[in-house]
Amino acid sequence: MTDQSGRIVVVTGANSGIGYVTARELARRGAHVILACRDRERGRQALDRLRTEAPGARAELRALDLADLASIRAFGAAWDHDRLDLLVNNAGVAMVPFARTADGFESQFGINHLGTFALTGLLMPALLAAPGPRVVTVSSEGQRFARFDLNNLNAERRYRALFAYVQSKRANLYFAVELQRRVDAAGHPLRSIAVAPGLTRTNVLTGGANSTRGTLYNTLTRLLVRYAFRPTAEGAKTSLYAATVPDVPGGSYIAPSGPFQLRGEPARRDHEPAIHDTATAHRLWQLSEQLTGVRYRLSKMAA
Repeated sequence: MTDQSGRIVVVTGANSGIGYVTARELARRGAHVILACRDRERGRQALDRLRTEAPGARAELRALDLADLASIRAFGAAWDHDRLDLLVNNAGVAMVPFARTADGFESQFGINHLGTFALTGLLMPALLAAPGPRVVTVSSEGQRFARFDLNNLNAERRYRALFAYVQSKRANLYFAVELQRRVDAAGHPLRSIAVAPGLTRTNVLTGGANSTRGTLYNTLTRLLVRYAFRPTAEGAKTSLYAATVPDVPGGSYIAPSGPFQLRGEPARRDHEPAIHDTATAHRLWQLSEQLTGVRYRLSKMAA
């Protein structure tokens, strides 16, 4: 990784897993990293750990709950740096029992997509103030199996945890490439990149709402994650690649190079159908604006 000194970075969900490794490695190489975390105590513990593992790192903690638009708006309103060079949209939930966010959205769609959409939009002025800003959005290899249904994004008809999860991760990919189309049309130098981490050992399947599923579920899932999934640092490679490689193009989808995008080194995946489905991406963007009330300020730059 090249020297990151001078970059101001936000990593959501940075208290554990891929988000923590991403934040630590960027800080270790000189970036000023803001850990955006829902749980303040776990965030403080992560910040202390980061400072121990990366002595001299410039890092700070700020509260952010992607399940609550009021929290997202407060985070944006409190932004006090002169710019934002890199936003890593990492936070998310996976295959949780049915629940609604503070604003009434199905939790996986609400947190994984709508929260990400709103946060990025509210931080857009700070991003566009940077000379070469990037937005990295963590999708999933599971998005390939989504049957995307614009009429059931909020579990209007029925809820299946796995279906809702892969659909929300497909929404992440639609969002990332549609954002690139829009900043390109406005002439801004921002690069928006989606990534998939591959099978990675994190607590996303056993922590949070999933911890209520019972002893059998948690025991079997922990065994699966321990023996079949890669170490967390391996899963962070695609995020770090998208965040730091100088010539990675905007609009890219970066995933592991191995079969089924589960393992391997980061590589561009240009043939994903969702990347080229402009009609669905456009409709999702419009719906996201309506649901969140967040509209992006992307006025065309003067020639």
